[in-house]
Amino acid sequence: MVDDVLDYLVVGAGPAGLQLGRQLEQAGHRYLVLEAGSVPATFFTRFPRHRTLISVNKKHTGWTDPELNLRVDWNSLLDDGPDPVLFTDYSAELFPPADAFLRYTADYAAKHGVAIRYGTRVTRISRDPKSALFTATDSHGNTFTTRRLVMATGVSKPYIPDVPGMELVEQYADFDTDPARFTNKRVLVLGKGNSAFETADSVNAYAAVLHVAGPRPVKLAWRTHFVGHLRAYNAGVLDMYQLKLQHAILDGDVREIRKDEDGYHVKFAFARADEIVKELRYDYVVAATGFRFDASLFDEDCRPELTINGRFPAQTSSWESVNVPDLYFAGTITQARDFKKATSAFIHGFRYGVRALSKVLDERYHDREWPQTVLKAETADLVDAVLRRINRTSGLFQQFGFLADVLTVDGDQARYLEEVPVDRFADTPLSEAEHAFLITLDYGPDHDKVDPFDFTVKRASQDVANDSGEGHYLHPIVRHYRRGELVATHHVTENLENEWNRPVHVEALTEFVSRQLA
Repeated sequence: MVDDVLDYLVVGAGPAGLQLGRQLEQAGHRYLVLEAGSVPATFFTRFPRHRTLISVNKKHTGWTDPELNLRVDWNSLLDDGPDPVLFTDYSAELFPPADAFLRYTADYAAKHGVAIRYGTRVTRISRDPKSALFTATDSHGNTFTTRRLVMATGVSKPYIPDVPGMELVEQYADFDTDPARFTNKRVLVLGKGNSAFETADSVNAYAAVLHVAGPRPVKLAWRTHFVGHLRAYNAGVLDMYQLKLQHAILDGDVREIRKDEDGYHVKFAFARADEIVKELRYDYVVAATGFRFDASLFDEDCRPELTINGRFPAQTSSWESVNVPDLYFAGTITQARDFKKATSAFIHGFRYGVRALSKVLDERYHDREWPQTVLKAETADLVDAVLRRINRTSGLFQQFGFLADVLTVDGDQARYLEEVPVDRFADTPLSEAEHAFLITLDYGPDHDKVDPFDFTVKRASQDVANDSGEGHYLHPIVRHYRRGELVATHHVTENLENEWNRPVHVEALTEFVSRQLA
């Protein structure tokens, strides 16, 4: 019956599902969140395997502005109500225990009355070709029908490379983490992400020989500014390798894995030695090669197209499936749109993406305009609006280069819209404005190729506002479009404390906006 049809069905009550549930609850929509486990964020009952989060929890900031505090609080969900529930109240540790996050998400869900049905594992998703309604069926045979479906399940299945013998090794998702069992053994960890190095660090002091292997070079987060690359917290084995303490990093491809009574025999093609193949013996092999989205739940006629080695659903600029209308995605699986560049894979990034998704849904299905502020088209007013935002926003700060504020000017009226996906700008009437300014915070070009600790490299001066884009660190960028065509770009170069409110910044931005409008 029509009365039983939901406006939105959200699959998964992890942090993204909770954030979206909060937004849908506020908007007054008819929705339900389904969760396979018995608590919110069930994923965190198992992961990370060694139970320490590497998402920053900086409790002490010296700021009293909650918006600024979110710049260094990577675990809290967005809560704009009175007496917000913040993760910083659950732990003071910079890298907190995963169990603290479970307590936090349970309280967040309870406070906001998010409609969640627990113990409901979805096993099949179908779509009626006539009504275009989705139906989700759970393991008990219960069905839930909805007009729009949002998958917030995360990457729930291990990604296993196609290598002969890979099925013989232990998987990060379920291996025995007791480090004592690796005592005086030869250990190989496959993968070069944080889960691989987390595993390596846990056995660092126990293993006789420890190798971490993968086909691509190790990338360090402090250099690339992508927090999914190796974090300093997990990088202990790099010291061991470079100081010749038996452990090593292997660069190249695993060609084959065999197992017999003597252990594992791994054929490895070394990239640094023209792919010379050598067989190495290990007592233990653990694969930490990442995760993927599970599309097997979907019937063939509504199965979303996948991308990036089949690991993620392909998505439009509005987080909608590219081949299944009204099917949306939220949370870490939205990283397909900024893969290894920005922060959609992480809570401190996708919490803003989810909030933007809720605005997309309101705009598309409920005839609600994107929230906006109307301003006079006076240069001073426009510059003031931009500077107030860039000196306070956490959304643009965390979703650097991915979300933008949009300031449009038509005649004597201006409109200011916050946190619009950059890619979506061209798909909306906003791009047709006589003048449109896209305001982002972003790193400079080729920032990942510059050693930020090498002070001998020429860099832009602190507190100098210019149009050159010389700065490599995070800074505001204002791009001017005329009826969809990019005509000018203004960079305000980096500032030590991320404050762009000195006279030199105001004057340069004022001159840029005035020149462009003229």
